[in-house]
Amino acid sequence: MSTQLTVKKNRLSSTVASLKPSGIRRFFDLAASMEGVISLGVGEPDFVTPWRMREASISSLERGHTAYTSNAGMLPLRVEIQKYLEERFSVSYHPETEILVTVGASEAIDIALRAILDPGDEVLVVEPCYVSYEPVIRLAGGVPKFLKTTMENQFKLTPEELAANISERTKAIIFCYPNNPTGGTMTADEWKTLLPIIEKHDLLVISDEIYAELTYGRMHDSIAALPGMKERTILISGFSKAFAMTGWRLGYVCATPDLLAGMLKIHQYTMLCAPTMAQMAALEALRHGRGDMERMIESYRQRRNYVVDGFRQIGLTCHEPDGAFYAFPSVAATGLSSAEFAEKLLMEEKVAVVPGDVFGESGQGHIRCSYATSMEQLKKALERMERLMERLR
Repeated sequence: MSTQLTVKKNRLSSTVASLKPSGIRRFFDLAASMEGVISLGVGEPDFVTPWRMREASISSLERGHTAYTSNAGMLPLRVEIQKYLEERFSVSYHPETEILVTVGASEAIDIALRAILDPGDEVLVVEPCYVSYEPVIRLAGGVPKFLKTTMENQFKLTPEELAANISERTKAIIFCYPNNPTGGTMTADEWKTLLPIIEKHDLLVISDEIYAELTYGRMHDSIAALPGMKERTILISGFSKAFAMTGWRLGYVCATPDLLAGMLKIHQYTMLCAPTMAQMAALEALRHGRGDMERMIESYRQRRNYVVDGFRQIGLTCHEPDGAFYAFPSVAATGLSSAEFAEKLLMEEKVAVVPGDVFGESGQGHIRCSYATSMEQLKKALERMERLMERLR
């Protein structure tokens, strides 16, 4: 005998019900249903995790290291993170009180926002931006407010844009540099123009630096390394991009002891700890994986040069990204919106890219193209895109 469920009330919270599904996923699902598609949409390395990291994880399993670690993560790993950040980016955190190992950088972003926000607090979001920022802010009870960057200023945040958007409710600002989706970066001198505004309004800074190692031609400049900024910055990073460890889901967050203690509370009750075998792989990555990382980065640099030059040759304006592994060419000259161009490219030429407006209104008129794929695939994709451009002229 079957029974019919009668639902009298909304079973989802109004916040969750109001969230939009990921705009990236629609194109991925459509592309997955078609044969012969070249995807420039996936935001992950095309390299397999280097063997030394995989071997360290396998070895730890064979030795029976399958128990929980400390909530904050293995202390030897936190010590290596401290050494790495100090050596590479000149910012130092105490491994016992200022570093927390998380289940990917995504968890770090989530618990950082939940730890600092009260209902109605405003968070400034630098656009174009990673697709998770807005929904995670809303889930934490916050209100996102978007700051615009443009191709004309290489997608850098300006002091004028920052100052014009601060209100009495503004609690924090969140950004990703090197940027997903634009590849834009910020130098130390450019950060310094923002510091008086941040200090004047006592803003907390959430700095997503997951692409820090993927900076071309110079070292990444962390805002946390500037005078007075470590105390008001929550630095987030991880192993997914630089070490090709996306599926391992391992990240970390660094902050002052009071902020980190708040994040640790949430982590304890929701995740408990990051996977032990992933932590062992990350420990090996920091101790002995620098050469593997540098070889991958050099490959990305070569692909970046090839792709940017290719876009310009077929008639798409494209700034040269200084970081990450994305190009963000403008399609405005075609007269099509981002979504129209991306759909036409997929249906007619079987090349999958991500419409720029998925990353916020500032991305309209652009498409995101990941060059974390082989040169052979990039060459074929550009040939197909050129055919589409010729028909659109």
